[in-house]
Amino acid sequence: MDVEPRVSIGLPVYNGQQYLRQALDSLLAQTYGDFEVIISDNASSDATPEICRDYAARDPRIRYVRHDINRGAAWNFNYVFGLARGVYFKWHAHDDMLEPTFLEQTVAALDRNPQFVVAHARTRVVDAAGATLYTYDEHLRTESPLPSVRFRDLICIGHPCFQVFGLMRADVLRRTPLIGNYVPSDRILLARLGLLGMFYEAPEYLFISRRHPSQSVRAAKLRARAAWFDPANDGKIVMPYFRTLYEYVKAIRETPLPLDETRRCYGALLHWIASDRNWARLGNDVVQAGRQIAVRAVRRIRKSPLDPVTRENLL
Repeated sequence: MDVEPRVSIGLPVYNGQQYLRQALDSLLAQTYGDFEVIISDNASSDATPEICRDYAARDPRIRYVRHDINRGAAWNFNYVFGLARGVYFKWHAHDDMLEPTFLEQTVAALDRNPQFVVAHARTRVVDAAGATLYTYDEHLRTESPLPSVRFRDLICIGHPCFQVFGLMRADVLRRTPLIGNYVPSDRILLARLGLLGMFYEAPEYLFISRRHPSQSVRAAKLRARAAWFDPANDGKIVMPYFRTLYEYVKAIRETPLPLDETRRCYGALLHWIASDRNWARLGNDVVQAGRQIAVRAVRRIRKSPLDPVTRENLL
């Protein structure tokens, strides 16, 4: 009889051969062993399939699924969650690692307090070779009992979204739209989870985030990253800051909150607009979209079958 594990770990990957073994080794070295690892390969063209099949053959807790085409990171992140069987769920990037007691401590935290919806740990950031670059010590008030306080810090304080790789209650995660096919849907997901419950942060540095040149957040500009989330976004007009504003409003509207907490959340959103020049970024979204529309219009005119005189007048 196949016993369902308490923890499911989803590992979406695309061409991850350089760091994948270290990521898997850190998972298999956990002191808490009641887990499954679901690897979803987005049509990798390197040695990723061979590595995954090797590990799956060695440990029955690992399941490997390979896809024929690359559907983008958002689809792959959500796919692994769709296969999860555990009460608790964690995403794990192919280039990150965990200290051995990460699962032990985060599982204990969620078991101990039903109000915690995410349990994560402090983060040590390393380079491509694994040498420590710095430790991330920004504290967000996500342990507050007030949803508006958690929401305010998650949207108004600049942070790298490390919490999205924490351990989550699967039933709470199912109440969200998961990872959207837009930038920055990971930040939106954390804001939604913050509205639904409290976060626990282990005081030790148990999560290891790797920085390297081929990383998506370093290799592409903000708008170009939209294609990383979903290849269908390539060439589309995107307005990331307006999309962020829209999703924050939607998150507040769709979360049942006391009226005073709802008002405070909207107040936090106004603060987000006013702070860190986000109002200027919203304006830049409009300017960039206008430029893209104008360029496309010119290209259509140049390709049109108009006579040379008419085309010259339009241009």
